[in-house]
Amino acid sequence: MPRPHSALVVLLVAALVTPVFPAAAGATDIGGTGAVCDRQPALNPEAPPGAVVVDPAVDGDLSVKTQSSPPGTTFWLPPGTHRLAEDGFGQVIPKDGDTYLGAPGAVLDGRGLNRAAFTQQAQDVVIRGLTIENFVAPQDQGVVNHDSGAHWVIEHNTIQNNGGAALMAGDRQEVRANCLRDNGQYGMNAYRPDNAITGLLVEGNEISGNNVDDWETRNPGCGCSGGIKFWAVNGADIRGNWVHHNRGAGLWADTNDNDFLIEDNVIEDNDAEAIFYEISYNLVIRHNAIRRNNVVAGSRRAARGDNFPTAAIYLSESGGDPRVPARTDVIDIYGNDFADNWSAITLWENADRFCNSPANTSTATCTKLVTDRNQCAAPGIATRPLYDDCRWKTQRVEIHSNTFRFDPDRPGCAGMCGRMAVLSNYGTYPAWSPYRGTLVQEAIAHDQDNYWYSNHYVGPWTFVAGDSSRTVTPVQWQNEPWNQDDCASFDGVTPQC
Repeated sequence: MPRPHSALVVLLVAALVTPVFPAAAGATDIGGTGAVCDRQPALNPEAPPGAVVVDPAVDGDLSVKTQSSPPGTTFWLPPGTHRLAEDGFGQVIPKDGDTYLGAPGAVLDGRGLNRAAFTQQAQDVVIRGLTIENFVAPQDQGVVNHDSGAHWVIEHNTIQNNGGAALMAGDRQEVRANCLRDNGQYGMNAYRPDNAITGLLVEGNEISGNNVDDWETRNPGCGCSGGIKFWAVNGADIRGNWVHHNRGAGLWADTNDNDFLIEDNVIEDNDAEAIFYEISYNLVIRHNAIRRNNVVAGSRRAARGDNFPTAAIYLSESGGDPRVPARTDVIDIYGNDFADNWSAITLWENADRFCNSPANTSTATCTKLVTDRNQCAAPGIATRPLYDDCRWKTQRVEIHSNTFRFDPDRPGCAGMCGRMAVLSNYGTYPAWSPYRGTLVQEAIAHDQDNYWYSNHYVGPWTFVAGDSSRTVTPVQWQNEPWNQDDCASFDGVTPQC
């Protein structure tokens, strides 16, 4: 198996790119990375010149003032509690270019009555310095930017204790330095029905305690919980955030996401995966601290006898593809520090999941390479190009220059944590599938350019290779037939490269 194209550079600089993160959790040890809840700066203490002052005792609620003002108005909310109409559908409908500034102590309170705070399709809206709480958005809906308007700038707000998602994402949205905590479903739901979200920026936020309503228990298999959920987002920068203690995955990209950069985040203590990248494309994960994730979900699976290598980073039918335009044509995972997660990284490809298969849980969707999913059927799917293009493939993945450590004496491990994995299932379904048998298992492990190299391991790591029944030692992992982790070190011992 040839060494990947970037290996020569990595051999020279691996020691320089791996960051050193402190081992303990908490806002005091993560520097400026996303530690913003209860630490927001005192912004907008006075109304700026020309702003419309919203005094609820005199002027009525914010929605009334917005309706009576022209586009491009700046509204200033003084300290105190602001409320909307006594109606579940009481809401603020901004106009293009409107700006909403909250003075220190300004709270927009949904009172467990109003579903959404800011709605409809205005563009270039700014919301800064508000606390927005106690709204009751339904499942899969959001409180701020409910209808995913384009280029909203949402910064230095605390959006907490709401149903649904704290906010929805729109095209070119900028989400900076917000506290998104303790919301019923998500901190943010990045989804538009027309799949038109591009250029999303999520920077410097604290995203914690979300999925209070425990949606995966209420609706098993819904795939609808966690810190942030992304769907068909084309281009996202996710940097400098503190993503922690979410009930579910921290960051979950699901279905035809592409061109993601996830860097300089602290992602820790999430019940499920730190990062779940599913049937998506072209991704860089670099320079993150990834700690104690998936311990809750992993230990639950182990307790019921499930040996699947659930991990901190889970790539499910996701890979690099040069035919899908992006800043990279691989999935590149490097320079990260992993500590005491249930397991580290799992590369998985479901042999039965492809366009038009009943096993594809993202129904009515197809890969970015096939415009009509009905083409993915017998007999055409058995020959190229459909044989290749009807599948989302875990391919062109490079995992290098990372540090992986774990404590094997952690309660509940029992040999099920501290694993790395590349695997698939034995293809069986549907009967007309051309991917039955071991074809996908062989492809993901040997033929799809998935490489580990130049990593540093601390602890008794094991490796799941090919299928879930096969666990191999580091020596076996590095030799035939797997040939992985060239130039890796295990407990400080590095072989000659």
